[in-house]
This record gives sequence, C-alpha cells and structure tokens, in this order.
Amino acid sequence: MSENCITKLILLISLFSVSSGQLKILGLFPHPAPSHFQFFHPLMRQLAQSGHSVDVVSPFPDKQSPSGYKDYVLPSVSLGNQLGLDMFEENSLTFLQPYIEFFILSEYGKVACQSTLNSDALAQVLQHPAGYYDIIILEQFNTDCMMGVAHQLQAPVVAMSSCALMPWHYERMGAPIIPSYISALFLGHSQDMNFAGRLNNWITTHTLNWLYNWFSVPAADDLLRQRFGAGLPSTGELVKRTSLMLLNQHFSLSGSKPLPPNVIEVGGIHMKKEQALSDDLQQLLDNASEHGVILISWGSLLKAISLSSTKRAALLRAVARLPQQIIWKWENETLKNQPANVHIMKWLPQRDILSHPNVRVFFTHGGLMGLTEAVSSGVPIVGMPVLGDQFLNVAALVQRQMAVQLDFQSLSEQSIFEALSQALDPSYKQNAAKIAAAYNERPQLPLETALWWVEHVAETRGAPLLQSSAVHLNRFVYYSLDVYMVVGITLLVITASVIGVWRLCCKNKRQQQKHKRL
Repeated sequence: MSENCITKLILLISLFSVSSGQLKILGLFPHPAPSHFQFFHPLMRQLAQSGHSVDVVSPFPDKQSPSGYKDYVLPSVSLGNQLGLDMFEENSLTFLQPYIEFFILSEYGKVACQSTLNSDALAQVLQHPAGYYDIIILEQFNTDCMMGVAHQLQAPVVAMSSCALMPWHYERMGAPIIPSYISALFLGHSQDMNFAGRLNNWITTHTLNWLYNWFSVPAADDLLRQRFGAGLPSTGELVKRTSLMLLNQHFSLSGSKPLPPNVIEVGGIHMKKEQALSDDLQQLLDNASEHGVILISWGSLLKAISLSSTKRAALLRAVARLPQQIIWKWENETLKNQPANVHIMKWLPQRDILSHPNVRVFFTHGGLMGLTEAVSSGVPIVGMPVLGDQFLNVAALVQRQMAVQLDFQSLSEQSIFEALSQALDPSYKQNAAKIAAAYNERPQLPLETALWWVEHVAETRGAPLLQSSAVHLNRFVYYSLDVYMVVGITLLVITASVIGVWRLCCKNKRQQQKHKRL
C-alpha cells in the first residue's frame, strides 16, 4: 500500500473517531511546576471521564487516573521545588527585574524542552503516525518547543496558559497589545497607571516581546531541528497555527480586556466542590464566629519557615495584637514564641477553609490558584507578592478594593498590623462579595466551558473561522504604520506646497511693491 493511501486511511479513521464521539487527545506539559499543572490536569481528567482517549506527557503522573487516561511520565527536572523567602530580602535592581525573570524563565524553557525531546515518554508518543491524534493540548508559557512536536503529529492545537497572557502571546492569537492599560505580566501594574507607569509598561512589553523573538524562538528552533531535522518550520511561524487558547483568568479578577473569540477565559477550572473539614479545624472555625479567622498561606513553592527571624517576630507580634484566630501554613512542628491565637499546620485544605463563612482575611503571596479560591469565596486579601505574576494578580484586586498589598522588603510589625486591620474593614468584605458574585455566576462552569471548546476545535479540525486575519499581518501593517506614513507624507507635501505658494505670493507681492516705488 502506498504512503498516500496510508495517510488517507489514517485520516478517515481519525474523522470517524471524531464523528462517533471519542477523541484521541494528547496533552504536552513539560514545564515542571506543580502550580501550572494544577490548571491543566482537571481538564485532561474531565476529557477522559467524558469518554475520550487521553494521553498526557508531563512530570506529574495521575495516581488515580480515570479510564482512558494514560500517563507518559517525563523525568523530573528540578527548578527549585521550594523557594526560600530569604532570596527576596533585597531588591535593589527593581527596574531590571522583569528582564532578569525573563532570562530565568527562558533558561527553564530550554532545559524542559531539551529534556522532553530526548525523553522515552515522548519517543513512545511519536511512534503514533501523523494524524493519529484529533487534537493536541499544550502549555504555551516560556517556550514554544512543543509546537514542533504538534507539527510532527499534524493535529490542531489548543494552548493553555496558567497565568495572564505573556507579551509574546498577543500577536499569535490576534489580540491587540495595549500597554496604556494592560500591564506586562512581569511588571505587575493594575489597569490604572500614571504616565510613568504607562511609559515603563510600553517599553517593557515591547522589549520582552523582542527578546522572546531574539532568544527563546531560536533556542527552541535549534533543539527541535536537532531532534527532527533541518526542514522544520520556525516555532515563530508554528504558533500562528494555534487554534484556541484557554486562559486562567476572569474579567472580574483581572479586568476586562479586548480578547478575540479564540482566547477563552476559564479561570477557576481547578476548583472542586468544597469538602468537609477535619473535626479540629471545623471546631476552630465554628467557634470563631465573633471575630473570625485569618488564614496565612504562601503556597507550595514559598517556604514560610525560611522567613527571617526579624520578619517572623514582627509578624507574630502583629497578629498577636488582633482578636482573630490565625491559621498559618508553617512547615514545622513548632513555632518559637507562638501566640495563643496562632495555629500552625504543615499542610492545610486551603480551598475548604476559605469556603467557611468565618474566614475574614486571606494573607497570601498572590499565587493565582489560591487567589482565585479566595475570590470565589468572597474573602478579602492581604497580598505579599515576591515574584512572577504575583504582583499583577494582587495589583488587580487592590484596584478593585478587595485587597491590600504589602511590600515584602519593608515588612514590619506595624505594616502587617495596618494591612490586616485595613482588610478587616467591612468595605473590603462588601467589595469581595461583589467580585465573587461576578466570578461565580457564569453561563457554564469553567471546566464545562473548556471541555466544550476542546471538543469543538477537534470536531471542526482546528476551528479555522475563529482565527483573526491579524495573526498573519506583520507589525508594520497591523498598526497601520504604512497608512500613517502615507497620510503623514501627504500632509507634509500639502503643507510644504501651501507654504511654498504662500512664500511665492509674498515674494511676488514684495516685488510688485518695489516696482511701484521705483
């Protein structure tokens, strides 16, 4: 049988599987960050539970995978599973921080790309012929390396982003870049910026976009061509084939943005129905009905025990002045000078605690997963961001007056006490309730929305009608710079002509006057 006949047969089988309801789906998630995978994992599980065949390439195997869900486990690549807060004690290079973070992420992307391309897990997946998968779901974050794999397997691509759009995401989806009110993720401004903020944001947004094209794209291209050969298109072109992007955002939290129909906000996709608390926790929360509870948790990445002794003592003195009970995620059995109202836990059911009506404030680092859990439950926030998108996430809620931001470098007893006291004001609870209503009241649950769109893209073989023509325009044409140039030149010519005629008339008039005098 000829190669052409085999290709047609595979395509017919693929189309039959789509029409009969079962899709063959591949998930490619090489970035070794658990918080990212928490956004992707629920969708992959739901797809399997809906009767589809789901293969997942990631460093995070599902310990109780549903029928139809198959793991291809990547080797673990350590990017620092936990960070010490002591790493952020000094921040003297604030203006360079976005660029430092960019190059760190870029290096992480290269490491994850190289490790994945040379893995046994991917080698097993690539044994399937082109056209075997109906759709490929992958993360687009700090590298587009997996777009090369999708090109080899010849399937439509649905991208997922566990945070706000990166500066390099806009053009590939046909979304407008508007630095006047949409902050670069690395800067962490709200949508309300003064002139200096807008100028800084414009420079940072476009500079990071250029840096990505100059450094990250060639790095991914080199690794892919080493693996698949020299004929592979550049990832800078392959990303334009992205059919859809599912975004871990919602307008109520991050602000309204002009997104095209192929960018879908599904923030909160990871949230499950709250579960019953342990007896001890339930009793503690129930008994705090008068003054309530403050929950302190800085996620799975930042280690609370790495807080300097000075800042730890300041925090304990501040919370000891409050009448609220304090539940603190603290990675140790004991806490020196622990006040009577402070309760420490190595691990805590954050979502379930936040759902309790007696929780008054959530003291968080601003990670998006925990932040959305608090928003969904209508709990005011004290945010202490230290890196990445945490500044952006907290700034958006400060603008909505349901959060107070703390500066980690200048953390003190008084600043902590004042921030918590401010967040305990009833107005913050009222604003949080309004945002929670907007966040929770949707036509569909976020997971149902994501499921529908994935199936739609597969059934339409990439949903080509969703894509904007802007994706294929260069920047010069997209921003109408050619039009402005022609209009500008025309106005200059007209202005120059008018001035020339006026000067000629004036000259002739002077000559006539001169002749009359003579």
